[in-house]
Amino acid sequence: MNGKRVIYILILLMTAGLCGLSGALIGGYVVSSRLIQPSTVQTQVVRAIETAPPRTFEFSSSQIETTITQSVEKIGPAVVTVLGVIPGQQTFFGRTPDHDVSGSGVIINENGYILTNNHVVEDTTEVSVIFADGEQRPAQIVGTDIYADLAVLKVDGPVPAIAPLGNSDTLKPGETVIAIGSPLGDFKNSVTVGVVSATGRMIETGKGYNMEDLIQTDAAINQGNSGGPLVNLVGEVVGINTLVVRGTGTGGSVAEGLGFAIPANSAAAVAEQIIEKGYFSRPYLGIRWQPITPRIASTYGLPVEWGVYVTQVISNSPADRAGLRKGDIITKIGEIALDADHSYINTLFKYSPGETTKLEFLRGDRYLETEVSIGEARS
Repeated sequence: MNGKRVIYILILLMTAGLCGLSGALIGGYVVSSRLIQPSTVQTQVVRAIETAPPRTFEFSSSQIETTITQSVEKIGPAVVTVLGVIPGQQTFFGRTPDHDVSGSGVIINENGYILTNNHVVEDTTEVSVIFADGEQRPAQIVGTDIYADLAVLKVDGPVPAIAPLGNSDTLKPGETVIAIGSPLGDFKNSVTVGVVSATGRMIETGKGYNMEDLIQTDAAINQGNSGGPLVNLVGEVVGINTLVVRGTGTGGSVAEGLGFAIPANSAAAVAEQIIEKGYFSRPYLGIRWQPITPRIASTYGLPVEWGVYVTQVISNSPADRAGLRKGDIITKIGEIALDADHSYINTLFKYSPGETTKLEFLRGDRYLETEVSIGEARS
């Protein structure tokens, strides 16, 4: 008989006893000793309680294991520290440092392929990785994608572990996540825990395009964490940590806990193509351009507040074959008008090389339309 049932029967017995006592008092009768003798059922309940074996609760420290520690134990061996050397860096006291930049990465393939950020290895001539057990090994850059801020590295020889990539589309705000990486390049395989603050975030890069569909998290991310995994409680990589926003906002309030990661689904698509082709294919028009915003339009007296001003058309490019000229202002790609929420690059990236779409542009004071076949560029 379980504890809950025993308690329930005892409550019933107590209630029955109280009811009997109150009835005797109301009727003015004296309850005889014979009337309050325990019934057969009561006797059986008491005997069951007395003969039941005692319940003991014992806890061992070895049994106290959380899903967080399990996830870290699963993914931790697949996390690496990435070191890079940039040519021409200043030496210190006549000695060139062992590395100029550092970040993190995660092994995603048994053949030694590693995911990290493009900005971790950008402009480097030598790259190496340090495994969780301290072993250092040279690595080569297989390919990069500057717009998604992703890079794929490769090391030769066996790898200590492989991190599975999860489905980032199922992430929900409030879900617990774990960031693993090497902040400052020294504190290898540091673990921080937080939640998914939001999904589908967009960050303006200041380079003419936005990073879209990012995961926002309050798990602590510091310099050196870039390229490391964001992990769910199942022990799957759901994101690649890429940046943190710090500073003051409106009214002088300080921004804290604003970390961002590239969704694993996006990272997997980029990595798969880089591993297969050695590069990631991006749509290409073949123009040099400057973005137009309301401030720029006001300064230069332009007729539209949003769009891109064509400064050069590459010879024999898709734009050239479509009839675009220097001085044209592109205002729409397909059915999407360029504005604060739809930058030129991100709108163009909705198309794949080989697709055909329409471009709306302003030439002088006339709106024109042309059809263009999207080309391919290696990012």
